[in-house]
Amino acid sequence: MKLNIYQIDAFTDQLFSGNPAAVVPLENWLPDETLQSIAAENNLAETAFYVPKENGFHIRWFTPLLEVELCGHATLAAGYVIFNIQGHEGDLIKFESLSGELTVHCKDNWLTLNFPIDPYHIAVPPPALMEGLKDTSILEVYKGKTDYMVVLDTEAEVRDLDFDIIVLSTIPARGIIVTAPGDDVDFVSRFFAPQSGVDEDPVTGSAHTTLIPYWAEKLSKTDLTAKQLSKRGGFLKCDLDGERVNIGGQARLYLKGEIETE
Repeated sequence: MKLNIYQIDAFTDQLFSGNPAAVVPLENWLPDETLQSIAAENNLAETAFYVPKENGFHIRWFTPLLEVELCGHATLAAGYVIFNIQGHEGDLIKFESLSGELTVHCKDNWLTLNFPIDPYHIAVPPPALMEGLKDTSILEVYKGKTDYMVVLDTEAEVRDLDFDIIVLSTIPARGIIVTAPGDDVDFVSRFFAPQSGVDEDPVTGSAHTTLIPYWAEKLSKTDLTAKQLSKRGGFLKCDLDGERVNIGGQARLYLKGEIETE
């Protein structure tokens, strides 16, 4: 069986930056083992698969190791494919997912995700978190549904972070968000998810479901700008909307082709 595949650089307007995601449109669901094998073969942080349904699409995301409940950059990438390659009419896409209904709105070359917030609470850091971040001066530690969030004092500390990825991989969580106020944006972050097969994710839309409500409260504003300080980097426009967040970014097509599944 031949399947179309697209690789999209998400949360950027320039090729070779942002976060690359594979997108594989389907007419019907394939066996989970096949979906996982495709994601492992792609060896990207996430591969998004979607099938059409009445009034929208059903979307799923796989890392090279496992299926995840939410992925921002691969949803943005899927939206790019549906709008710009498949010629979707209108400016809104609705996705059904393991995290409920998600939408992507398209306007002026910007794609905006609407996701539920991730409620967080103050957490006692596990010993591996303190050991894995070595001599980092941590201000606060929180825990959301799947991730720990570590707050530092400055953007420079996030950028120059010294860490042990092997130690961080032992923490029982999807991943670790590290964040601080930004120098020329409202906040910056990095995201580490070795437990999910991704040592450092270039730009993590789903992490912003925790970051946006935190920084909105901290900075007393609902419209925010953000950068993820990975090597590839990415820029996001963010907005807190009650119990949901809007996460905006741009995207570029890098690759399109066909894959064989048997």
